[in-house]
Amino acid sequence: MGGLDNLIANTAYLEARKSKDADNKEIQKRRKSLALPKINEFAELKNSITMEYEDICENQPISKKFFKEFLESVPEYLLISEFLDEAESWEVAEDNVKSSILEGLVNMYLKNGSNSYLKFLNPDLDKKCQAASKNDFENVMVLAMEEAKAFLRGKPFEEFQTSIFFEKFLQWKAFEKQPVSEKNFEEFRTLGKGGFGEVCAIQVKNTGKMYACKKLDKKRLKKKCGEKMALLEKQILEKVNSRFIVSLAYAYQSKTYLCLVMTLMNGGDLRFHIYNVGEKGLKMDRVIYYSAQITCGTLHLHSINVVYRDMKPENVLLDDHGNCRLSDLGLAVKMKDDKPITQRVSESSL
Repeated sequence: MGGLDNLIANTAYLEARKSKDADNKEIQKRRKSLALPKINEFAELKNSITMEYEDICENQPISKKFFKEFLESVPEYLLISEFLDEAESWEVAEDNVKSSILEGLVNMYLKNGSNSYLKFLNPDLDKKCQAASKNDFENVMVLAMEEAKAFLRGKPFEEFQTSIFFEKFLQWKAFEKQPVSEKNFEEFRTLGKGGFGEVCAIQVKNTGKMYACKKLDKKRLKKKCGEKMALLEKQILEKVNSRFIVSLAYAYQSKTYLCLVMTLMNGGDLRFHIYNVGEKGLKMDRVIYYSAQITCGTLHLHSINVVYRDMKPENVLLDDHGNCRLSDLGLAVKMKDDKPITQRVSESSL
């Protein structure tokens, strides 16, 4: 609560310093900067994008959302979208209800007497679905999910590229590429300090949203040969798309700092909770809960060929709802062609 009081006091003080005319001009400037680019302004951008289904429709959250909206606008594709949503829910369902959910999905989508039957299934898979018994349900469900995704890579993906939903995606991509500097943010209290700089709370002037800003001192980076490490952390964070790893919102530089603007985690780190909240240690149900989330974050990094290498309680941060995320990817490395990692993590780099 102390941090929130400071934020309110700082905001009130900054607003009080502004004159009415200056305030109006500032508001107009902010509104203008929030406007999405016009469609005729990003023809060049369209040519620069690699049009691959996985990259556009699965790996990028904004385009994934617009592709889903496109599918929901076409009755034929809406059914496939609903099937995949329900199939994904089945995959993460509790064991005691998973089999009953599976049986319902097979009867609804894979049996040709149903109104929701998936007509695009190939003849061989269709035969398997019609002849499937309960013991075969999981196998045919997995095959049907693969077939549905293969179908979406074809005609639906081509039609998406000529739709208004794709134009909206391009608008957001163009907006994303607008230059960002320290002038776009208000800086507040320091949250922590490290070997290359500090982490502070900042607020985006245009939206009012709060983030954590990791400020890496350029002189310290150069002195300790940490430039490559900082660049690699930014590149990895750009690729990360997991609710169990901190997200990169902005990246910019000032005269003295390289700045990575990331998710603000108000719950503190796991070490603080282990040693300073209530009795020392954690109850077993919390250990299991946090371990599952940490494992999910680690597996996501492995899926993009990244090894974390800095697992410790201080780097596991909690949000307002008690969920945790991995942070500080400064020592993470990318795997190349399945070659072993031979470089050593030195004490000086921690």
